[in-house]
Amino acid sequence: MEEPDPRRWRALSVTLGVGFMTLLDVSIVNVALPSMQVGLQAGAGAVQWVVSGYALTFGLTLVAGGRLGDALGRKRIFMLALAGFVLTSALAGAAPSIELLVLARLLQGATAGMLTPQSSGLIQNLFHGAERGKAFGFMGATIGVSTAVGPVLGGLIIAAFGAESGWRWVFYVNVPIGIVALVLAARVLPTEDRRRIAVRSEIDFAGAGLLGAAVVALLFPIVQVESGELGQWWWLFPIAAVLGLLFVRWERRTVGRGRSPLLDLRLFTTTRGYASGVAIGAVYFSGFSGIFVVLAMFFQTGLHYTALQSGLVVTSFALGSSVSSAVAGRLVAKWGRRITVAALSTVTIGLVGSAVVVLVAPSDQVGFWVAIPLLVAGVGGGSVISPNITMTLENVPTNMAGAAGGALQTGQRIGTAVGTALMVAAYHAGTNATDGRPNVGAAVAFGAATLATVVALCLALRELRSRKTCNIDENLSQRSVISSQ
Repeated sequence: MEEPDPRRWRALSVTLGVGFMTLLDVSIVNVALPSMQVGLQAGAGAVQWVVSGYALTFGLTLVAGGRLGDALGRKRIFMLALAGFVLTSALAGAAPSIELLVLARLLQGATAGMLTPQSSGLIQNLFHGAERGKAFGFMGATIGVSTAVGPVLGGLIIAAFGAESGWRWVFYVNVPIGIVALVLAARVLPTEDRRRIAVRSEIDFAGAGLLGAAVVALLFPIVQVESGELGQWWWLFPIAAVLGLLFVRWERRTVGRGRSPLLDLRLFTTTRGYASGVAIGAVYFSGFSGIFVVLAMFFQTGLHYTALQSGLVVTSFALGSSVSSAVAGRLVAKWGRRITVAALSTVTIGLVGSAVVVLVAPSDQVGFWVAIPLLVAGVGGGSVISPNITMTLENVPTNMAGAAGGALQTGQRIGTAVGTALMVAAYHAGTNATDGRPNVGAAVAFGAATLATVVALCLALRELRSRKTCNIDENLSQRSVISSQ
């Protein structure tokens, strides 16, 4: 048996620290938008692209970044992408105009998308057996905590540096952290043997172009929801469907010709648990991520909380998620999909409880009382992410680990974009239908998030039954072999 790399836990710490930083930039900027408007004298629609542009290019480069890591070496791509992330963070912080800020954020999102799949690929390579579940548990905790903690840290930074220029330090803080991470990554990440490859034959540029165009055509109209411009771009949805079909046909053709595809679609058809895991992740993230945007709107706009007060409300979710992610990662080898089913059921209870609280609690106390059901939802949420990552990738060949992890993350990013648009629309619909009562809007949004969670729960139950059936068939087959002997 091959000896495990003695530096594996230090390598994991570095990659998760970087992953936390890149995912934090998805949520931390939300509370800084008013500061950007003041500092750059920009309109609300233009500033919204600071968030939307990052999410768009983040999702666009995930699969391609994973495939580059598979082909050219994960340490090499990790270091290049991290250097790019540090540089674009500095450019964003120094941007003199909203146009240059949006451009810097687009580039920053692209580098973050290149970084993210390298972490899951490195875990696949460095960890095995129960240790892999534990490592993915820490990765799940990183995802959950970064999403929930972002508003708190953003509020603290704005409070410390002022409303006019505080937003710049939201980006500048990445620079020293990223430089330290670069030094540590150079020392502890394993160096792969150099391969003599022809990049044109190893990297499916046509497939990357088709998938990228499909993701843009799908996400671009969605990120226009908050600015009310979805109706102008609806025609991109059928184009996204056509491009998706062309991508599938091209990838099958590429495999048939014996060349390296961007994403081997056999992962979805022959790799046990992969397709259902991607679906569970995408559907769950559509409810999980969108609710934090609604909470920021509800408390800051509806109840006039400060950015810091609004962020502190979701701290209970972050605490519950961080603890349960690590614990669930250790138990996944024994309990499997049963953890996901129990966790999604817990999230459902927490979301329903949150909807009830925002409806019945006094306005001056709702922030305190909603922390309790959010803690319950956080405990469940942390137990969803890490086991789902582990079980989705457990049977993926290591030479496709980067691309498979990228596709899983792409599903989560698409779910986040779709869910955020739906949650915001539900919030506004509920508020407007009751003559400006934001608590009703928040309750409607929690209801929509609950519905998404229930759908994910149904998918998890189906996967659990499928795994039980497979295990029964395997046991019967083994008994048949034994009896024949």
